[in-house]
Formats: sequence, C-alpha cells, structure tokens
Amino acid sequence: MSESNLFLTCSRGIEPLLAAEARALGARDTHEHPGGVAVIADTTNAYRLCLWSRLANRVLLPLAQFQAADADALYNAARGIDWPVLFNADKRFAIQVAGRVNGIANTHFAALRVKDAVVDAFRAAGQKRPDVDTREADISLHLHLGTTCSLSLDLCGESLHRRGYRVAGVEAPLKENLAAAILARCGWPDAGKTLVDPMCGSGTLVIEAALMAFDIAPGLARRRWGFEAWQGFQPAVWQAVRDEAVQRRAAGLQRTDVHLAGHDLDADAVSAARANGRRAGLTGKLSFEVHDALALPAPTGPGLLVCNLPYGERLSSEAELVRLYSLFGANLKAHFGGWRCGLFTPRTDLTPRLGLRAEKINSFYNGPIECRLLQLEIPYAAAQTDYAEDFANRLRKNLKHLGRWAKRSGATCYRLYDADLPDYAVAVDLYTTLEDGLHVHVQEYAAPKTIDPIQAEKRLRAALATLLQVLELPPDHLHYKQRRMQKGTEQYQRTQERARRYTVDEHGCRLLVDFDSYLDTGLFLDHRPMRLRLQQDSRGRRVLNLFCYTGSATVQAVLGGALRTVSVDLSKTYLEWTRDTLAANGAGAGAEVYLHAPDDPARWVRNTLIRADARKWLSTMAARPGALQFDLIFLDPPTFSNSKAMEDHFDIQRDHAALIADAMRLLAPAGTLYFSTNRRRFKLDAELAEHFTVQDITAKTLDEDFRRPPPVHRCWAIRAASEPATRPTD
Repeated sequence: MSESNLFLTCSRGIEPLLAAEARALGARDTHEHPGGVAVIADTTNAYRLCLWSRLANRVLLPLAQFQAADADALYNAARGIDWPVLFNADKRFAIQVAGRVNGIANTHFAALRVKDAVVDAFRAAGQKRPDVDTREADISLHLHLGTTCSLSLDLCGESLHRRGYRVAGVEAPLKENLAAAILARCGWPDAGKTLVDPMCGSGTLVIEAALMAFDIAPGLARRRWGFEAWQGFQPAVWQAVRDEAVQRRAAGLQRTDVHLAGHDLDADAVSAARANGRRAGLTGKLSFEVHDALALPAPTGPGLLVCNLPYGERLSSEAELVRLYSLFGANLKAHFGGWRCGLFTPRTDLTPRLGLRAEKINSFYNGPIECRLLQLEIPYAAAQTDYAEDFANRLRKNLKHLGRWAKRSGATCYRLYDADLPDYAVAVDLYTTLEDGLHVHVQEYAAPKTIDPIQAEKRLRAALATLLQVLELPPDHLHYKQRRMQKGTEQYQRTQERARRYTVDEHGCRLLVDFDSYLDTGLFLDHRPMRLRLQQDSRGRRVLNLFCYTGSATVQAVLGGALRTVSVDLSKTYLEWTRDTLAANGAGAGAEVYLHAPDDPARWVRNTLIRADARKWLSTMAARPGALQFDLIFLDPPTFSNSKAMEDHFDIQRDHAALIADAMRLLAPAGTLYFSTNRRRFKLDAELAEHFTVQDITAKTLDEDFRRPPPVHRCWAIRAASEPATRPTD
C-alpha cells in the first residue's frame, strides 16, 4: 500500500494520547473517535505503528464500510470483497466482532455470515476453502457492527497489549497499553530518571516504564503479525522497520542513569514481576523487591512514584482499604517530599483518605471500570502533617500507666486507648503475640452525623500514622476495623478471606487470635478477669460454657483442672477454633465437635463441643428428667441474633430471664452461674432475685484497662437461693 486510511483502536480515555503517539510515529490526518483514532499512513509508518504503538489495541485496515439491516445484507457486503486477492487459501483466518445492530441476532452469528462470504468467494474463484482457526489465525478480520458497519483487516493479528513478556497464568490488573497510557499522562520518561511503583503486582507499570525509558519497541518480542499473511505484505520494508527498532533498543540499553524499582508485599507477585522483567529482556535494568508500601522509604530522588492502588481485587475488606489508603498517604508525606505521583484508582470515595490534593485528574477505563489518575507533587513540608501530638501524648500517658499495670499483672493483651479524646474516636488494643511480638488492633467508632466526614478522615489518618510512630510498629502489625451498629450476626461474619491466627498468652494459657478475618479478634479482652476466675474455680468441677464463641473461657477452665467441660455454640467455625485452642494447650485429644451429641452424657468426651442453638439446647437439656448438672456455668450471650440456623431471633433484654431460669436447672446445688452482657442500658429482670441469689460482680470483672465509665459489660453471679451470695474471694 502507498498510503491508506487506518483505524487505531484503544480503551476509552486514551484517544488524545494515542493521536499524539500516532503523529510521532509518522501518521497524519489524525482524528479522534470514541474508542480509537483514524489516521493516514504509508506502508512504512503502518508497520511502525504496529511495532511501536504503546497505546493502541489494534491497527485496522478498513476493507469495506456498509449498512447491514440484517444477516443477508451483512453477507452480501462481505461477499463483495475480493478475498482471494487479499490472502491465499492455505492461510487460516478468524473473525472478531464488536458492536451490535438490531437485525443481527448476536456477534457469533455475524461472524458465521462473514465466514460464509469469505469461503464462498474462494469457492467461486475455483480455490479450496480456507480454514477457520480462532487460536492461531494467519489472517484476522475485524467486523464492527453499528449504524455504519465496517469490515477490516487487523494488521496486528492479536491485541497489541500482548507484548509477550507476561508469564503465562499470572493475572495482572492492568493491561500493558493502559499502563503505558498512565505513564505517558504522568510525563514519563520526560518526568525524570527515577521511577518507583510501591504496589507493583506483576510489574506491568515498571516494565512499561523501562521499555519507554530505554527506547524499546513494545512489539519486538511478538512472534506473529497479522500483516505477514496478507498479499500486500512487503517483507523488505518490514525488515527495515524492525532492524531500526533493534538498533534503537541496543542503544537505549546502554543508558545507566535510569533507576526503576517495583515493590510489593506479596512475594508471589514479586516473583512474577521478576520473571516478566527477564522475559522482557530487562535483566539488570530494574529491580523488584518484597516491601510494604506503607513503610517504604524513598530511594535517591526525587522522581516519579506511580501505582495502581488496590480497590478490592487483592483486598476484600473495606476497612483494610481505608487503613491502606490512610497509611499510604501518610508515608508519602513523611518520606517522598518533592516527588511527583501518579495514583490510579476507581475508588474516588477512598482517595480523600490519602490526605493529598491532586493537581490533575484524568479519566481512563480499565475494561468497563471507570478510573481516575490523580497527579500531584508531594510538598517537602508535608512530613509531619499526619502526626497528632495530642493523641500521641495520650498514648504515651496510657502506656506509662497501663504498661506498669500490665507488667505487674502479667497481662500481655490489653486496651490502651478507648476514645479518651473526642477527636480520636477509636479503640486501641495491644496484643503481644508469641510469633512476632506486638500487634495493634484499632477499631474506629462511627462518627456522629454532625461531624464533617473530611475532618473525621483526617483525624483517623493522623491517628493511624501516630500509632505507628509512638509504638514503633511496622505497618503490617496494625490492624484496622470500622465499628458500627451491628445487625444480627454481622459481628461474627467474615470481613476478609485471608486469615492468619496468632498465639497470645493469658494466665499461662495459649489463646488463638485472628486480627483480620472478623470484626473482633476472637478474644474479648474485657472478660480477662472473668476467664481468670473460671480458671481458679474450675479444679475438679464440671463447667458449661454457653454461647462459647472461640472457647477461651473453656480453655481457661481446662487449664484450671476442670473435671469436664461442655461448650455450646451455633458456629462450626468457632467450635473448630475452640478445638484448635484446646489442642494448642495440650487438651485437643479430649475434644470433639458434635452436631448431634450422644443422648447419654456419660458417653461425651471430656471436653465436649456441641454445635447447636444454645437456647434450644439449654431448654431441651433442662426438660430432661435427671438433667445433667454443672458446678460452673458461664453464660455470655450476644445482645441480639437472628442467625438463619435459629428458629427465631434472640434479644438479650427480652429473653435473658427465661435463659437464666433454664440454665439454673442445670446448675448443681452448690454451683455458680456467671451471667454477662455487653448490652447498654441493660436491666436485669427483678423477678430473678425472688428465686435465686443474685450478686452484681461487675466491678470485680473489670481490669485496669477497662475501668472507664460506663462499664463495657455487666456481670452477675447467680446461685440457688439457699447458697451464700458471695464467693470466698468476692
């Protein structure tokens, strides 16, 4: 071809960049359209567009434009093209269809009609029919359906985003040409000689930046091109274009002043990025390391920091995203003063959490998802803007006081801060794990509607950043949750798919906690004194733990020498957690989870775990003649529950009297029932005191870290009316 009209397709939002790129590659008369750019180019520049375009998806050579009201009209238009002149019958071909038109049922049927037209043209010319091969086609045809339809030869053969360096089977959230568009919009490589991606995943942004900086044509590694099987292919012209690209690559790789680095917390992603870099021929020209973006120090710079911020594809918890955006913004301000940043995300609702003001915002589409590219420069003076001095002072004050108490009492896990200052409405719990030391669990209380959301976000960001500094904590040891009014069993539902359990020591007992999977960790710190009481009172006694949750009270009773324990909960997950905790304390051999426990309790194992609605199970057991008796019963129900596995919903204020009455029927004559609730404004049914000895022991079940009014829970010791009202230590 001398000069031809071509159409370069691209993702929405890239059209202006693609038009500029096409002109730089020798095309002329560029016209932007939604999803592409129309250009005029000669043969040399057409090949150059295929080889060098970093932004286009395809380079199409239009063969015909027509209107097609139905499938017959489509067939006739395609049949009017002299296909044997375009390619030989021994070439395999495929047809890709985009768009839609009312008279044609679907894209597959449209492709079949074009295929029929191509085959019939070869037969009419007395030639054999060419084969269709959708996987390894020599000739790729592109049909666009619309008010005006077009049928084109795809000069590339397959999408140009497939550079050939990506490791098979490794997914990437960004296509290569979208990554190149992000970099181009940020002014790379003219923006500097240093580039960092702190959340690199499989390395697409860093590798594309390297191809640009080292003047490497993105198509050099491709094995096949759509134009090579076309009758109009000019091998000598193509070879000259390719030889020029090879020479430019060799010259570009001589540069030693470009510094490119990618980091990710996922070791598998970093491994894939390194493999992709090697396949791209960039060994020694870039580096990929495992590192937490929230604690990443700036390399020698300044330079350009660019990243595709997570928005759910690798993080399933909304709270984890809030934590990440908040701490990432704080780290940028602390360590990247003077750097340019390009932050790509569809989550514009989360970007205020960064605490950074964008100078430019560009729109792109990542597939069907509309995204924003935030461009900004980190000011040098921003380092301390996310440090809250008043919050830090309160943390230090509490650490001094509670740290001394914890050392005296042996507490390894305790509440450090609980909304002590109205501007910082968070609860901060410290957990010293046996695996890797201190972890901090932060729960943000819902801000009143009268509080400006922007101000609340700013304070949370400052609180999280300050915690890391005061406690000298790595970011991955800070775990953040959002507390709000819970409905039914929401507080026990999983917030993240990934889970890791840690071990903490409490009163000589090893307890398992999970900081990330649920709203709570599996260990209610306010019940620490209650668990110690159960441990001290359990020797030689039969212990029943109703609504047992993760069984920490059960395990304390076992370590205290309980003769037998029975734990009842509706959750299989939490019963298995209880079993695992028993095993961690050497008591797993005598534990078994029953969905249907044997009718005869004498056949139950020493530490019996029963999966059942505790209310229904309690009522059934209490109604049996000669009901099983327990010396200690711990009853700590949820405030409200409407689990699907329950026959009706449970409300602690409404149902507690009947629940306690049933539990008392299983209590041995000299036994004690401990009843606890976290419901605010709870009122114990006065009639209970007419039938039993009831003693409020709330003050004795609160340690130093929870002695803030109002009490976080209420607790009563309930005994038979003939029994003394107090325990020797009360």
